[in-house]
Amino acid sequence: MASMAAELARRKARADDGAGSQANAVPFKQQDFERLRAECLQSGSLFCDPTFPAGWDSLGYNQLGRYSSKTIGVEWKRPTELNSDPQFITDGATRTDICQGALGDCWLLAAISSLTLDPDLLSRVVPPGQSFSSQYAGVFHFQLWQYGEWVDVVVDDRLPTRDGKLLFVHSAEGGEFWSALLEKAYAKVTSSYEALTGGSSIEGFEDFTGGISESYDLKEAPPFLFNIIRKALKLGSLLGCSIDISSSYDTEAITSQRLVKGHAYSITAAQQVHHFGSPVQLLRIRNPWGQVEWTGAWSDDSKEWGGVQPEEKKKLDHSADDGEFWISYNDFLRQFSRLDICNLTPDTLSSDEVGRWNYGEFEGVWRVGSTAGGCRNYPATFCSNPQFFIRLEDVDDDPHDGEDGCTVLIGLMQKDARKERRFGRDLNTIGFAIYEVPDEYKGRSNAHLGPDVLLRRTAVARSRNFINLREVCDRFKLPPGEYAIIPSTFEPHRKGSFILRVFTEKQAHTRPMEEDVNADIQEPDVGEHDVDPHFKRLFVQISGNDSEVSEYELQKVLDRVVAQRSDVKTDGFSLQTCRSIINLLDMDGSSKLGLLEFHSLWMKIQKYLGIFKSHDSDGSGTMSSHEMRAALAEAGFQVNSAVIQEVVGRFADSSCAVDFDSFLGCLVRVEMLFKMFRTLDKKNQGTITLDLQQWLCLAIN
Repeated sequence: MASMAAELARRKARADDGAGSQANAVPFKQQDFERLRAECLQSGSLFCDPTFPAGWDSLGYNQLGRYSSKTIGVEWKRPTELNSDPQFITDGATRTDICQGALGDCWLLAAISSLTLDPDLLSRVVPPGQSFSSQYAGVFHFQLWQYGEWVDVVVDDRLPTRDGKLLFVHSAEGGEFWSALLEKAYAKVTSSYEALTGGSSIEGFEDFTGGISESYDLKEAPPFLFNIIRKALKLGSLLGCSIDISSSYDTEAITSQRLVKGHAYSITAAQQVHHFGSPVQLLRIRNPWGQVEWTGAWSDDSKEWGGVQPEEKKKLDHSADDGEFWISYNDFLRQFSRLDICNLTPDTLSSDEVGRWNYGEFEGVWRVGSTAGGCRNYPATFCSNPQFFIRLEDVDDDPHDGEDGCTVLIGLMQKDARKERRFGRDLNTIGFAIYEVPDEYKGRSNAHLGPDVLLRRTAVARSRNFINLREVCDRFKLPPGEYAIIPSTFEPHRKGSFILRVFTEKQAHTRPMEEDVNADIQEPDVGEHDVDPHFKRLFVQISGNDSEVSEYELQKVLDRVVAQRSDVKTDGFSLQTCRSIINLLDMDGSSKLGLLEFHSLWMKIQKYLGIFKSHDSDGSGTMSSHEMRAALAEAGFQVNSAVIQEVVGRFADSSCAVDFDSFLGCLVRVEMLFKMFRTLDKKNQGTITLDLQQWLCLAIN
């Protein structure tokens, strides 16, 4: 309960003041760079980071763990101990500032290298004005995108070394340290240096930009990919390409036409020219090395340029800067293996010359027993998954495939993947499905589609695969309309947190599909003359001389009644449940139930027993926790996923089953909370204000 309250408070703060946006990064580990630097300058000391200490845990947990041979002789030293004149950045950040060390994080280095090609993006990740001279206090900071929010990460400048040299990333000359400190900041947010081992440069692209990435195998290039590339460039996207290697010996091997295998290139333009009057599609590609260039058709001095009109040739600037070259699209498909496109959020782009994607982002969780429903192969639980609404209204301008429709990019990312490695936890296998919203639900997002909709319809689109990657991302062309996106793990009962991101070319409306929290509590008006004489005699037997039923007497009678039923399982009613029942129905403040109060209870029990049995689909005498949402709705309580998660956590057992005493206790508790809230919400505004005493009394109750 406390964790959910904290999470809801965090989300509210983010909505209220933009915390976590690019303009208002959240201090990681609550460490404020300016304050820490000022404190160190005032005390004359160098910063030592207590949250990422210069020790074994920060290095790793297995290959770089305390007893690993790879960490023998490691010492943590500051740049001032390694170089007589250390520099943070000299003459701008370049590729030569990024040389790999004894860590398998080339994916990260490729992303950092690409970052150096765009000074605006680099300055967001590496805030300017940091140095080893002016206001030096041994503390630096960087800004990274982490699962839906920008964080400002503080590090001290103690770096792992062996024999007086940096162990991991370093500059070619050895005198610049921004890349080594950025690597340390990344290691800090993922828990250790070892957690950075292995990955895709796409992950780095996203964490440096907050963008959403697509990846294409060029051997299976979709039709109109050239048009997708051209439109992506117009939208300010970052595009990278590479040639696969078959073995470690191929790494950075140069082909006969001067292309480098296993090397990250960037695409900077896509144009169509006329070669002797016939159209040819060209791509302009940049090699960050700057020296090694393609020598095939359409290279800088190739004969093909002789067939292009001078004005068109001048427009293309065909003799480009060192390291930049043109190549035909067909040769590109033959020579390169993979294309990655990182589509940027609107707030990342500073230029007014490019278009903007429209963007929606949502956080969600798969909680065992409540919202971890698995894929469509598991119909009993699938509909429990979180659901998200999207309304597409306008078709694309200049569609890349010539067909009208709405382009949508959907990315599903699971959180904290690298941190979990330390504990031996694998990534979940994830994916998503897209359903058209039926007519009766159109115009609404305050609904949760149930089995009557999702199990009777076919998805209009779905992710290409369920796969155990950090992110699954796919591009779709959908007709205008309203859709529900259902993200899930492949199997049910797999816990995890995720970010769902939706990019559209034209304006779209996106939001979670959640019911409004509400209750329709029916209280029958019963007088003593409405009570059956037989029931009165039964009440006298139960209540004894005082003609009232205490929690102890209520516990006995409920246990006795349920024990006589073979179709309902229970481990007995607790005194706490019985006290809650009495608190709900006690009208005169006696802490006991009189005849009419007990009669109301009996009617509720009969009603709730019928609901319970109708949702005991396998006749086991218990109810699956995934049925709780529908059962609560039948009882008159409309709740959303956040409430369902808390309900299941409180009232279901370890096998995600709910027995009858827990079910009755849940309904009584929920009804009591609704009534308390409505009593305090005197103006019917949907909010209440409590002082500390009121809060404590309500919480204890």
